[in-house]
Amino acid sequence: MEPPGNPGGTAVELELTVENVESALYQLYFDPDMEHKNVAQKWLTQAQASAQAWHFCWALLSPDKIPEVQFFGASTLHTKISRHWSDLAAEQHESLRTQLLSHILQFSSGPKMVLTRLCVALASLALNVIPQAWSQPVADMVRAFQPHKPDPEDGSGAKASQDPHTHCLTLLELLTVLPEEFQSSRLAQARRGQLREALAGEWAVVCPLLRQLMQSQDSSSQVKEKVLKCLSSWVALDVPLGEIQELLQDCFTALSDPELFDAAVETVVNAISQPDCQRYINALLSLMPLVLGLYDQLKTAAHDGDMETSHGICRIAVALGETHSRVLLEQVDHWQEYLALVNMILFCTGIPGHYPVNETTSSLTLTFWYTLQDDILSFEEEKQSVYLQVYRPVYFQLVDVLLHKSHYPSQEEYASWSSDDKEQFRIYRVDISDTLMYVYEMLGAELLSNLYERLGRLLMDPQQSAVWQDTEALLFGFQSIAETIDVNYSDVIPGLIGLIPRINISNILLADTVMYTIEAIINDYSQSGKNCKSCKAEFNKPIHVPSLSPQLNPTNKQSIIHIVGMLASLFTTLDINRQADCLEGAASSRLPVPQSTQNPVVVVLQQVFTLIQTILSKWLHDSEVVEAVCGVFDKSVRTLLHDFGPMVPQLGEMLGEIYSAFPQASALDLARQVHLRIHRPELNITSLTSEASLKCPRDHPDIAESFMDLHAQILKRKPDLYLSEQLDVKALFYCGILSLKFPETPTVKAASQFFTEFLSRCKDMPSFGDVLQRDGKLLTETVLQAVGGESPSSLTEHFSEVLLNLSRHCPALLSQWLKETLQTPGFPCAQLTAEQKHTFSQQLLREQTNKRRVKEIVKEFALLCRGPQGSGYSDY
Repeated sequence: MEPPGNPGGTAVELELTVENVESALYQLYFDPDMEHKNVAQKWLTQAQASAQAWHFCWALLSPDKIPEVQFFGASTLHTKISRHWSDLAAEQHESLRTQLLSHILQFSSGPKMVLTRLCVALASLALNVIPQAWSQPVADMVRAFQPHKPDPEDGSGAKASQDPHTHCLTLLELLTVLPEEFQSSRLAQARRGQLREALAGEWAVVCPLLRQLMQSQDSSSQVKEKVLKCLSSWVALDVPLGEIQELLQDCFTALSDPELFDAAVETVVNAISQPDCQRYINALLSLMPLVLGLYDQLKTAAHDGDMETSHGICRIAVALGETHSRVLLEQVDHWQEYLALVNMILFCTGIPGHYPVNETTSSLTLTFWYTLQDDILSFEEEKQSVYLQVYRPVYFQLVDVLLHKSHYPSQEEYASWSSDDKEQFRIYRVDISDTLMYVYEMLGAELLSNLYERLGRLLMDPQQSAVWQDTEALLFGFQSIAETIDVNYSDVIPGLIGLIPRINISNILLADTVMYTIEAIINDYSQSGKNCKSCKAEFNKPIHVPSLSPQLNPTNKQSIIHIVGMLASLFTTLDINRQADCLEGAASSRLPVPQSTQNPVVVVLQQVFTLIQTILSKWLHDSEVVEAVCGVFDKSVRTLLHDFGPMVPQLGEMLGEIYSAFPQASALDLARQVHLRIHRPELNITSLTSEASLKCPRDHPDIAESFMDLHAQILKRKPDLYLSEQLDVKALFYCGILSLKFPETPTVKAASQFFTEFLSRCKDMPSFGDVLQRDGKLLTETVLQAVGGESPSSLTEHFSEVLLNLSRHCPALLSQWLKETLQTPGFPCAQLTAEQKHTFSQQLLREQTNKRRVKEIVKEFALLCRGPQGSGYSDY
């Protein structure tokens, strides 16, 4: 439809009439001039806030209007109800509810975006009047959507809504958005508590309806999928686990249906991940056989290479085992069932194939092993010893599994991997290394002996035909432990040193691991000293900082880097936990350290901090010096972990100064390391998001990558840090968009991960939601341009992640943005037809959970844009 001519002036000058609102909408959607669009957007926002909006919104919902106009009418209704409820007199509430229900019936056959917005508006109305003026909202909604004979005198146009299937889907949509609107609404604490109680009472009506629909043979897969999503929405209201047991059984049954599998996984995971579930022990225990019953399906999926199925079942097993680890451990009468669940998760950890090329499931399980170990070691000594008897053998099996999963593929296969796959595998091995280091706390010296004996058999027994990956994996295990834990008290280290010359170094990957293992052992030896008497004496002396006064000029740059490197080694040497070798003949004892003793690394670090600041003041723009300085703190953080806490505020200020003056990847990587390992909120991230610091130069993709990775990780683990009013969320959002325009895979991937976390938080964090409302269209436009040919085709997978999360978390807005961007002639490429654009939009908006399907949709769209021979980046 062609946009109408300008009705006598710009949108700002128009009077608030239905015709002028519609004209402004056409200007917003169809005018190619961005300035005109912005003016229209501003005027329409003001129009929504006006008192007249209560009236013109209904006219915009007329059946003869285009969907975009109808959507604005429905959005205006929601805006008025949610933000301007006090405009209405009490006697108007009933008629508004009736009107809304009538229009929902009218739009039950679509367009979907209009129907959903009307449902959200009714949900918002319900939250304003429950329970005083609407005591039984769900029962009334169910009654309103019962099929009825059409009234010949009814001129509402509801004839098309008589289809029971359509009625059912519409009712389920309404019941789904009701809890979601409650979760996203800004409510006073007392009112929130009152509404939560009222909605919990409505569950008695919702539950049997959902159960009936799940069990009915007449229910289509579409209805059942909607039931699952509805249940997932309601469990977030802390519905007692005991009241959804039967529905959860239905969910487990649905896991055998490929069409329902994804929705069923999401629902089950959401239900059993609620911490409140721990109050219902019996209900929790009843889930154990259901989860264990998926084991055969898991094994079959793993054998067949069905990554989606194995991934989903693993998520369910980990959700149950990790969320409720301690509670399930305490159920001693059911220890065998929980042990079976642990072994099921162990199978997931060792699932066949190389990560990330053949499988992506095993990484989901690593945090479970941390949780289980922490819970076991938190019991009192007598109970702990019993659990250790049961679970230490499992953890030894875990070590075997982790070492096997750390194996490199053959050199030929590894050479065929993409750089992105190699980087993911590297990170995966780092995660395995961290897990092995943590497991050492439970298994102790016996773990080292086990590794040593296996390596000895490989290298000494002529009957053993060891492949290089076996040797490399065992050395990798030693290195993982020796990097952060003093292993020189162990009797196996001299033997290990003797074995190393026997290794046949056949390739560079094995050579690297041999080198790092030797370096880790030498560092431990040089730091522990191996002289017991002098070692004891040194730990009883006060700590003295060496006098370091470098001449700060360009000719001394390498000397400065060397001195800073010496400081890093000094900090590791002074770790008070590395004292076992100072005890003559006592391999398992430790020197007692008074509780009041401050860690000497912290003391020295505090004393040399001024020196480091002086160095930085002269060399702030030199990347090598800054990287060396960051290396000092990185080494200290890895050594001290939580003992580093006192230094976090000073370090935060220093990182802010570095990055504001001259953005460097090493500063961002250090900030991420502190957040990941220490989890301290004192590291202020606002200085890393100021406009002055958001510099993403095209010739420094590493900086953009580190910046995006830092914020993705913090958003995932500590989103509350982004509630600071000083933080410029808009600037952060724009930096993410700039990072998506880089041609480098790691940078785009990091930006994609950032937007994945950002979009998932928009409903809970108003500042995020505001930025998304304002600039989400720019994000959509940027991604479509990239997919359409402005970026290498190898990056399409990462752009599909962004589009999937937009569809999942803000489908209505995405629908609007797709309409606005794709209607522009020649965008994102000249050869696309309007029909192809429309098909792409509809396919994308239908998918909110199926990652694989969205990848296929976006890839097909990219091929259409680039043509059969490819153009521009398409041949990369």
